[in-house]
Amino acid sequence: MSVRIGHGFDAHRLVDGRPFVLGGVHVPFERGPLGHSDADVLAHALSDALLGACALGDLGKHFPDTDERWKGADSMRLLGACVDMVRELGYEPVNVDATVVVQAPKLAPHLERIRASVAAVLRIETDAVSVKAKTSEGMGYTGDGTGIAAYAVACLTRS
Repeated sequence: MSVRIGHGFDAHRLVDGRPFVLGGVHVPFERGPLGHSDADVLAHALSDALLGACALGDLGKHFPDTDERWKGADSMRLLGACVDMVRELGYEPVNVDATVVVQAPKLAPHLERIRASVAAVLRIETDAVSVKAKTSEGMGYTGDGTGIAAYAVACLTRS
């Protein structure tokens, strides 16, 4: 059996009037991440982790923000496409672990729905999806309320 591990990261500015989407779940908040797509930082970090595990580059290589086809794109669909890419190479996601760093909104009430949404796209059990929410105690762009970041690790196997 072959095991591969990938790491992903994403960050976006939070602005007024944008929907706050995380792991495909709409979280009520007055601001949301600014980006070419729906700017779902969790989906982007997970995508990069999957692609990285198979040395396939990053999300921008496959879905560049200079391509109008991806303007406003549902990032969970992009995540699904990344899952398909690694599966084409014979790899299967085993588990993922992610940390989202943002001062507000509070994410704890939404984490179970987010985990279930991610698990459905990855086609793995929910107990193989870990999503944690952290603040940065008022420090930096994630702490002053101007931004959000996500870090993710993915483990893939090929038998």
